[in-house]
Amino acid sequence: MTQHAKILPSVCPLDCPDTCSLNITVEGDQITQVKGSEANPYTAGVVCNKVTRAYPDFVHGDKRLTHPMKRTGPRGSGQFERITWDDALDIIHGRFSAAISKHGPETILPFNYAGPHGELAGGSMDRRFFYKLGASLLNRGPLCGAVRGTAYSSLYGAAPGMPPEQAVHADLILVWGNNVTVSNLHMTRVLKEARSKGARVVVIDPKRIKQAEQADMHIHIHPGTDVVLAMALAAELERRDALNMGFITDWTVGFDAYMDQARSYTVEDVKTICRISAEQFHQLADWIVAAEKMATSLGNGMERGRSGGSGLRAAMALQALTGQHGHLGAGVIAKSGLSVPKTTDILQGSHLIPKGTRVFNIVDIAEKLQDETLDPPIKATMIYNHNPVATHPDQANMIKALMREDLFVVGCDVAMTDSMILCDVILPACTHFEHDDIFGAYGQNYLQRAAPVIPPVGESLPNTEIFRRLAAKFGFDGPEFLASDRDLMDQAMDGAHPQLNGQSPSEIAVDRAIGMTLRDGSPMIMCDTVKPATPSGRIELFSQNLEDRFGYGVPRFEPVPQDRRFALITPSSAKRTNATFGGHADSLGPEVVEMNPADAHDLGLQDGAEVTVFNGQGEVSFTLSVTDATRPGVLYSPKGTWRATSKTGLTANALIPAGIRTDIEDGACYNETFVDVRCS
Repeated sequence: MTQHAKILPSVCPLDCPDTCSLNITVEGDQITQVKGSEANPYTAGVVCNKVTRAYPDFVHGDKRLTHPMKRTGPRGSGQFERITWDDALDIIHGRFSAAISKHGPETILPFNYAGPHGELAGGSMDRRFFYKLGASLLNRGPLCGAVRGTAYSSLYGAAPGMPPEQAVHADLILVWGNNVTVSNLHMTRVLKEARSKGARVVVIDPKRIKQAEQADMHIHIHPGTDVVLAMALAAELERRDALNMGFITDWTVGFDAYMDQARSYTVEDVKTICRISAEQFHQLADWIVAAEKMATSLGNGMERGRSGGSGLRAAMALQALTGQHGHLGAGVIAKSGLSVPKTTDILQGSHLIPKGTRVFNIVDIAEKLQDETLDPPIKATMIYNHNPVATHPDQANMIKALMREDLFVVGCDVAMTDSMILCDVILPACTHFEHDDIFGAYGQNYLQRAAPVIPPVGESLPNTEIFRRLAAKFGFDGPEFLASDRDLMDQAMDGAHPQLNGQSPSEIAVDRAIGMTLRDGSPMIMCDTVKPATPSGRIELFSQNLEDRFGYGVPRFEPVPQDRRFALITPSSAKRTNATFGGHADSLGPEVVEMNPADAHDLGLQDGAEVTVFNGQGEVSFTLSVTDATRPGVLYSPKGTWRATSKTGLTANALIPAGIRTDIEDGACYNETFVDVRCS
């Protein structure tokens, strides 16, 4: 570090539950180092390797977008020319206006997801702009998160769950479908401390993740069968007279309907469907019976299968059935971020939405973009905070949809991604290091604010300013569109929350994090200081809402017929957060696909071989890694790769079906992907 270097505080905005506090080394206008800081006591100076390795290149590397551009060659050719911001906004205004004049405002589609998780960059002025425009609405949750969120709320409502740090007081912790070392890093410290105090840790995962090697038991479950295990456990605990009937009577509704379904699952089902031994099943049941304070940490892995909502609900319900609430260290580690006093409707300007505006499921967008029977059809879209080519199921169909010459595509991003290269006009966005924002995490309960540590790179602009300029171009001059970033931060949170001590959200110090508890300062303990926020005021084992909407009042297993030898799962990567950093050098080579040694032997495949994984949707090239960390009959390859990693120009997402959906919320079923393998 030179004598002129500065170390400045920041916050990681990536789509991850931890939302780490950061220390950024800046020399001149260059970020030279990214490390964790102690500002957030939960993340406590530790940050994942991918952030430290990839962020400086993400900000300053050769893929960084630094000025507006328009396409000059065939779509997808990468031929663009530099234009001014005025020219870019004029083109967008002209093409949007022409489409609206012919088809009406719903012909415009905002196509965004969760690139940055800052409240301002993630969804503020952009939502106001598209709401005022009258554009079609997008239901984003089904791509990821909605199934898990609805599973939780079906039981507990919008009440905050157990903060992860409380698990140090547990004597049994189930880590279920959550690769904590890759996508929930700071939970590993909690687990280590709990084990040092005598707690048992059980990892339930189709892959022997790193944490499983440091656990007391790894249950190597077959993908998508979690609901069978959880319901069979409920039935087994009832047979052992180990359910807490006092708690069930006082704090739950729907017990009889729930157990009627649970009793249909047997130990034999666990053996044949989950592919777990009876010995392991009974050992887990023994430990649950013996536990005085059990905690369950759930990731998004379970929601990626047809029965994902049921699996999540059944895993969470074990806490209620055994009375594992009401005590420090007992509960479901989820949704503690609900304690942050967000005022999202105010921030996003929900009052601007025209009544009756149509809503599309984000998983359906490739089809909707090609559907000329829509009234009106989609003739213009804007991709921002998203890389749909790298993240959506049925990748080839998404590429086909975005390749339509009669579709006007605007892109806005930090880097030239596989999606940006298909756009007509590209707008350069700032990274979060270059603008103000405020952060309420979804996996912990700390509120943080960040200020710029460097000026905008090139001509890039914050999302808020980009959409202010678009709003001005369209003549939107109401107070919603004149709000500064400082105003937006104050509109993002309830400044009257007692823990802000009368301080405006925009004035929160950038070198500390505010741990949000309850308004009276009490810790969040479900069925003690926190009450279920359901219609009944109790934990709802039977959900009338889910019964009415989806026909799943209680969890149940619905297998998807498997027509090929392998099930392919694509969990989180140690190199990328979803597709972010997919252009970094660490991710540019061929991605690995992991296979069990027994399968490799049967197919005559060697470790390190080039293989092609294929089904009726496409073919993708990988480097084979032979390991018993992966179950027989299951392949594992990390998600978020870019097209350059495969000789076929397609990634694992090309193999994932878009038509199979989850039991609740009509979500994407990434794990219901069935493939074959051959040597390349």
